[in-house]
Amino acid sequence: MPEIPDLNIFCTNLAERLVGKTLTNISILVPRRLKTPEADFKTALEEQVLLAISRVGKQLYFEFANNHVLSLQLMLYGSMHWYEKKNENKFTIAELMFSGGTGLAITDWQKAVILSLDPEVSKVPDAMHLPAGYLGQALKKKMKPIKTVLQEGKVVQGIGNAYVDEILYAAKLSPFSIADKIPEPKIRILTKAIKDVLTEAEAHIRKHFPDTITEKERDFLKVHLPKHKVTPKGEAILVAEIASRKTYYTEGQELFG
Repeated sequence: MPEIPDLNIFCTNLAERLVGKTLTNISILVPRRLKTPEADFKTALEEQVLLAISRVGKQLYFEFANNHVLSLQLMLYGSMHWYEKKNENKFTIAELMFSGGTGLAITDWQKAVILSLDPEVSKVPDAMHLPAGYLGQALKKKMKPIKTVLQEGKVVQGIGNAYVDEILYAAKLSPFSIADKIPEPKIRILTKAIKDVLTEAEAHIRKHFPDTITEKERDFLKVHLPKHKVTPKGEAILVAEIASRKTYYTEGQELFG
């Protein structure tokens, strides 16, 4: 699943090629998860100039000159691909053709990608912009494992399964810790780890895959490593399930609750 580091880079690279161009056609080939009819997308977006592309949580917002917004959430296996004239990508969910002949195909073999028109903006703060002291207050009375709380999107936007493991590893905090049992000093460490881990991951991807609009390898991660038995420091990587999501952690991560 593309997460904040990937999506920030996608925004940059999509914007470089598409901002300022006109969306000449949008075709939604798999409308299964649409809340709005395809005809409404066409009426609102076709022949409109794209002004900006931004990230909101795990969504990409395509912002047009007439104030309409196309939201794209790639979910677990969604991907984007450039094409010219004819799209030959398999499992295409939607095709966006822009002036000048630049096409963008959105694919997903699982057909879970979500396209929305003018989505309601969540009031939950983004993981990269948490207000000072926010997390300590937000975790009060949250009696679920901290991994679940960080990932479910009700307290923090944008954190997915891979990077939540990395964040908790960096904070030396067990993913099984009950959120409202974590002491304030540890929450401050966790808050810093969220921004540090996501920022460092984005820098790594930008350096090694500067032009990407698709998720790349994550072998640079330190604990969420399905093919590895130990961390780069030589710690044994333990594997468990929390809320049906595979979780990677180490014995050295402190447990609260």
